Amino acid sequence: MTGTVAGAARVAFFGSPEFAVPVLEAIRARFELVLVVAQPDKPVGRGLHLSAPPVAAHAARLGLPLAQPARLKRNAEFAAQLAGSGADVAVTCAYGKMLPAELLSVPRYGFLNIHTSLLPRYRGAAPIQWALIRGERQTGTTIMQTDPGMDTGPILLQESLPIAPHWTAPDLAAALQEQAARLIVRALASLDALTPRPQDETQATHAPMLSKADGDVDWQHDATSIYDRYRGVYAWPQTSAVFAGKRLKLTAIRPAQESPARGQPGEVTSVQAGSVTVACGLGALELLTVQPESKKAMPAPDWWRGSGGQIGSRFDPVSG
Repeated sequence: MTGTVAGAARVAFFGSPEFAVPVLEAIRARFELVLVVAQPDKPVGRGLHLSAPPVAAHAARLGLPLAQPARLKRNAEFAAQLAGSGADVAVTCAYGKMLPAELLSVPRYGFLNIHTSLLPRYRGAAPIQWALIRGERQTGTTIMQTDPGMDTGPILLQESLPIAPHWTAPDLAAALQEQAARLIVRALASLDALTPRPQDETQATHAPMLSKADGDVDWQHDATSIYDRYRGVYAWPQTSAVFAGKRLKLTAIRPAQESPARGQPGEVTSVQAGSVTVACGLGALELLTVQPESKKAMPAPDWWRGSGGQIGSRFDPVSG
């Protein structure tokens, strides 16, 4: 990249969820925010009341220039607004919409995207969740130059981050949030010194948006794989299984601490004071707390006592 904007960049920020708010604040502390762009307000809750995305609500509280266009493609009015803001560069962080090619060249330095993985690994909507589901021991943050593809642009900065064995998706997101805020400030302060590096397409992997089915337990899998999936889907859709035809959320689980009695996958092999042990394809899991349908979370042994099950009873197989 060429030109010098260190310490004086005029920045347009594109982001929507809570994750992006501290990143916005880190940028605001060092640079001039000339425009904040978030997704439109959406109906939420039983009353379907319109609610602003966290970034939009935060920008409004601060009195920052705010735009929430319903669409970006072929939106001449918004393109003119972005150009009129005088932004030298735009930054995207969990904005949630693809950027059309015609918008990418509006700021003088284009768009920088913050992606929470070590690209080209885990391109897509859910890199944090899939890194956990796949049992990765490290991930990181990439600052990339946005191009028309899905997280395919050249890499400007990267920094790795070890993943603690017990971290769930919210834990990892919090660590990456701090890293992302620090790294984007570093990138913006040295735009003239950054050398774009093309991604190695042969190493690309994908992290698609999660579905409800991604939270279903398949007891045929090994205990470690099921636990890693639990960590990845912890916030949504959460881990659930079916016992005696009834859906059960597994709100706290862990790999069995001791070698349990061998059983068939999905078989309850023992009940202790604080857990219920279930056999997997390899190893076993301890259920610590669970949430039956239409009830609050409770200790797993309390649920077991009311379930009608006996040692040797098995969870229902995964449907479909």
